[in-house]
Amino acid sequence: MTRAEQLSGKQTSRRFFLQVSALAGGGMLIGLKLDPAFAATLTPEEADALTAFISISADDVVTIMAQNPEIGQGIKTMLPMLIADELDVEWSAVRVEQAGLDTDKYRGQFAGGSFATGMHYMPMRQAGATGRAMLVAAAAQEWGVAAGECETDAGVVHHRPSGRHAAYGALASAAATMPVPDAESLRLKQPGEFNIIGTDVPGVDNYKIVTGQPLYGIDMVLPDMLYAVYEKCPVFGGKLVDANLDEVAASPGVEHAFALAGGDSLRGLLDGVAVVADNWWAAKAARERVLRINWAEGPTASQSSEQFALRASQLAQLPAQQTLHADGDADAALAAAEHVVTADYFYPFISHAPLEPQNCTAHWHDGIMEIWAPSQTPESGRRLVAETLGLEQSQIRIHLTRIGGGFGRRLSNDYMVEAAAIAKELPVPVKLLWTREDDMRHDFYRPAGFHFLEGGVDADGNLVGWHNHFVSFGDGERFASSASIRASEFPQRFVPNYRLDASMIPLGVPTGALRAPGSNGIAFAIQSFIDELAHASGQDPVQFRLRLLASGVGELDRGMDGTRMIPVLERVAEKAGWGRTLPDRTGMGVAFHYSHRGYFAEVVQATVSTSGNLTVDEIWVVGDIGRQIINPLNAENQTQGATLDGISQALAQEITIEGGRTQQSNFHDYVLLRMSQAPPVHVEFLKSDNDPTGLGEPALPPAPPALCNAIFAATGKRIRSLPISRHELT
Repeated sequence: MTRAEQLSGKQTSRRFFLQVSALAGGGMLIGLKLDPAFAATLTPEEADALTAFISISADDVVTIMAQNPEIGQGIKTMLPMLIADELDVEWSAVRVEQAGLDTDKYRGQFAGGSFATGMHYMPMRQAGATGRAMLVAAAAQEWGVAAGECETDAGVVHHRPSGRHAAYGALASAAATMPVPDAESLRLKQPGEFNIIGTDVPGVDNYKIVTGQPLYGIDMVLPDMLYAVYEKCPVFGGKLVDANLDEVAASPGVEHAFALAGGDSLRGLLDGVAVVADNWWAAKAARERVLRINWAEGPTASQSSEQFALRASQLAQLPAQQTLHADGDADAALAAAEHVVTADYFYPFISHAPLEPQNCTAHWHDGIMEIWAPSQTPESGRRLVAETLGLEQSQIRIHLTRIGGGFGRRLSNDYMVEAAAIAKELPVPVKLLWTREDDMRHDFYRPAGFHFLEGGVDADGNLVGWHNHFVSFGDGERFASSASIRASEFPQRFVPNYRLDASMIPLGVPTGALRAPGSNGIAFAIQSFIDELAHASGQDPVQFRLRLLASGVGELDRGMDGTRMIPVLERVAEKAGWGRTLPDRTGMGVAFHYSHRGYFAEVVQATVSTSGNLTVDEIWVVGDIGRQIINPLNAENQTQGATLDGISQALAQEITIEGGRTQQSNFHDYVLLRMSQAPPVHVEFLKSDNDPTGLGEPALPPAPPALCNAIFAATGKRIRSLPISRHELT
């Protein structure tokens, strides 16, 4: 059983306890806490994962605090839906409020990893059901009847035999004094009884978003606020030597210009110059037109994408630095195979490129550093600020703003510590806002990766041998952030003779998690190469994959369950009309991937004109994320968004390094998918007897290989390196 499974479903029933208290002025407050004894067995991240905070006021308003950052994944709507349905109230009576960082009241205030659904599904439902049970108990006591004779509906407790009823608001104060029921005694709703779960619920912030009301960090305005930009060395890790601060300070609108000394961690405060003005454009103009800095660029200045590729080719010819996993004898199996394919695959560094650039507002006053930040990990940000500025964490107050995209970028809090360090020098609030160029050139990039692959198929069409020499980035046997590959990566367990080797290239470029980290690149290489093996052995790509999935052996640990993926792959092929006749230079490609506990298979149809113009015509997606889709509207949106994100990455996105610095700067040379390029994405979910899991990430990885496999079907040209825009398709 995985940790996510331990923290969801029936396994959680004795691991949580409810704290219930009365509200001043009438009403009740419900908080869900993790049992301390169980918490001691978990990692800090797991122990910090679960808390609910619900209030029912005397006027029948149910307020549910959104403790986690909302980054567009829908968690601010989805988690309250779970509570509200089991509480048995109408959604229109629910108010959702964003909580600030408060580790005394809440636990696990982070966003990332598609953890929310799996870790909260049962505990949130239990919190709602507990409130409902206590309200029923209060009504039964008042009426002198058995609780079992009462029922609830739309925020009202009914005693049908006597015709009595009472709204929750009238019962809430009394309910707060009732004994808290044991989780084992709770009656949770059956799926057929759901009124909110499983229905299309628009996002709670939608109206504010479309009417332009302030929600995001970039919207923050405070009285007397100044605006800042921060210039860092274009070479990662470079140190400041000197700068013309006096000239900058004399520029129109500029109030302050000063240097900050940073450390060596690329995730913390780095050396730089802050330019602070009475408006952001003045600060930006002074930096661009006046500021001159001498930098000591450091050792990363010798690194480049060209050198990385050359070194990877050299390492591929040498014995691997480490073997991550080996089954059977891959070399012997490959030597004896009927069909052997050898291919080298590459995917580049890419940027997160969120619509909202990094920003943070900070105010140092009365011994408190008050921060308004669009952070996925505000608790880590608070710790970073405290350590950097020599403050106690109790001196730092963080307000969570809605996040205008992140995809993993805002797991790091460099922009937060920059804003705090600047604010520490000023008597008024300051908003730090990065330019798009700052955002592109100071990212924590999805690592590039090199896969040197060999595969063998026997005369009966079975995949019998597999060897992957994976060349990535790191130091010794330690991979750089998000640059690793799992020992259980598919097709491990599905081929009898399997070896996964790895070698490392030293790296001074910062890397980090990007939507479906690891999988977003690895799936391209693995699923494209599997397609090559299918064609080389004369087999249909879908049937070859189904046959491979059916051959899984060994005990399932953290890898993919082939029996769950088979119906997903079969259904997407059926849905797309796999095998039907298509026009000339139009092809279908298929791919599947398991990541973040989600099972997804996708078919892409693409057309390549005789002049080489590529059109993605249509995409079909089928996923298995468990027995319940909590919010179908959001689930479809998340799946479509992740799929199109994968297509966008494959088509044109790449970050190249020259002289230790990023060459791309904005959307003219880092091209995102345009609306006119976005094809229809048809989504379907298969329900399986498994606890629900998340959706922010697992639909992305199959998209790039499915598109590249479609290009091969249309043209006979095999894409072995991304982005596709670097290839001639004529």
